[in-house]
Amino acid sequence: MAEKLRVIPLGGLGEIGKNMMLLEYGEDMIAIDAGLMFPQEEMLGIDLVIPDVSYIEERRHKFKAIFITHGHEDHTGGLPYVLRRVQAPIYCTPLTNGLISVKLKEHKLLDSTDLRTILPGESVQIGVFRVQPFSVAHSVPDSVGFAIRTPVGIVIHTGDFKLDHTPVMGQLTDLSRLAELGKEGVLLLLADSTYAEVPGYTPSERVVGEALGQIMHTSPGRVIVATFASLISRVQQVVDGAAATNRKVFVTGRSMMDNVQMARDRGYLSFPREMTLNVNDLKNTPPEQVVIITTGSQGEPTSALTRMANGDHQHVQVIPGDTVVLSASPIPGNESSVSRTIDNLFRLGARVLYNRIADVHVRGHAAQEELKIVQALVKPKFFVPVHGEYRHMVLHAQLAQQMGVAKDNAMVLVDGDVLELDGESAVVHQQAVQADYVYVDGLGVGDVDHIVLRDRQHLATDGMVAVILALDKQTGRIIGRPDVVSRGVTSIEESDELLERTKDVVVASMEGADHIVEWAMVNQTVKEAVANFLYREVHRRPMILPVAFEV
Repeated sequence: MAEKLRVIPLGGLGEIGKNMMLLEYGEDMIAIDAGLMFPQEEMLGIDLVIPDVSYIEERRHKFKAIFITHGHEDHTGGLPYVLRRVQAPIYCTPLTNGLISVKLKEHKLLDSTDLRTILPGESVQIGVFRVQPFSVAHSVPDSVGFAIRTPVGIVIHTGDFKLDHTPVMGQLTDLSRLAELGKEGVLLLLADSTYAEVPGYTPSERVVGEALGQIMHTSPGRVIVATFASLISRVQQVVDGAAATNRKVFVTGRSMMDNVQMARDRGYLSFPREMTLNVNDLKNTPPEQVVIITTGSQGEPTSALTRMANGDHQHVQVIPGDTVVLSASPIPGNESSVSRTIDNLFRLGARVLYNRIADVHVRGHAAQEELKIVQALVKPKFFVPVHGEYRHMVLHAQLAQQMGVAKDNAMVLVDGDVLELDGESAVVHQQAVQADYVYVDGLGVGDVDHIVLRDRQHLATDGMVAVILALDKQTGRIIGRPDVVSRGVTSIEESDELLERTKDVVVASMEGADHIVEWAMVNQTVKEAVANFLYREVHRRPMILPVAFEV
């Protein structure tokens, strides 16, 4: 039987972030991107979410390479964790190489990683796959999509893209290359869906540059601009605005400082040394001559802007007269932390500008008319929307059908589905591969699961009651009276009478015991008795933690 091409999303389909796509044929497998996702609000205590690479681990002899479309965290942030489990050369463009190098150096993985540079127009043969990057416009320079020649036909992965005809750093989406591939015949198109529900076109990045220049020109004091550390083109616009308004620039936030230094060293930032302020200069420069570039546009708890908003930044204290610009949109799940940061900045007397009230951010993703143009040029036989929540992908599939893709050939997949192609037909095997969330919690990677999160949610919403009791080792009977300690259950904490009745319930539940202590039975008996009693009395379901010891 002839081999089939298997297309397997491990992340990024049905969610925003942790993008990772596998292509597998016979004994060869490659990945496109390895990103992270910021935790949703119910993921209590979780720092990051990364793709599950168990499928690759089980077939590590097949895994030949990782190709990275661009340097944003949702496409590269999973690398330090993935590379500890599976090793392969990483192919990416020069700036993306630099951004990844900064990240891997921080995780002490740079020396052990095979990072290779590839430019648009070049190609590399990896097993049966011939991979060629093509230039796309996005909000970070050196972004690419990939044209992948496989034994069953050409697959195009757009990466994140938009059609910006006046880009800040001169990088256009290579529509002529897409048209050439379309004429040749494209089997499968995998295209960015993030803004598939937005009609029209995405504004040019230059809109932001003009707005930032105007803000610097009219602001009486310091201007503090927060954006993503990897958004090098936005940093360049801030520097250009500062130069045009005779301001100097102070950079803060560890990742921002590292990335700016790297981009300067590699020639991606035009940032004259004489415009740079150090800590001492910052104190002695008039406010109207200062621009501060910082991390923290997503309200991250330890970021520089959040520390400024909380009044505990080492070098920058926000004062009345400051203008703070959040030059980014909140990633889904981060809205409340961003709002909290904005509120705190307002409380300190700052003027705060963000995307709802000023043109300080534009999307890096194509809207509907741009997606239609790509469909018209590529003319794929099969289409799979990628990079988006489920509604985005459904709307993008409908858009593809309007542009001529057969209804059955526009397929909406989610993480863990397997699409098999033989050149003529396509079959989807739903949830055929393990693609769970892998949680990063402090130094732990993957050691927190759904059960732990459920317990954290339980504790956060309902509180905890600990029952401490001493048991006779031989008879299993309670010695003395148990202690009951509650946290987060106000009805118990405020009522001595309810506390005593809870102790009575514990004693009653253990009456009749006359055998050597069986801890599992004690735990279950006490837990059920106290839980049922508290629900009857106060209609709460706190977590019950029996703590028994033998005497």
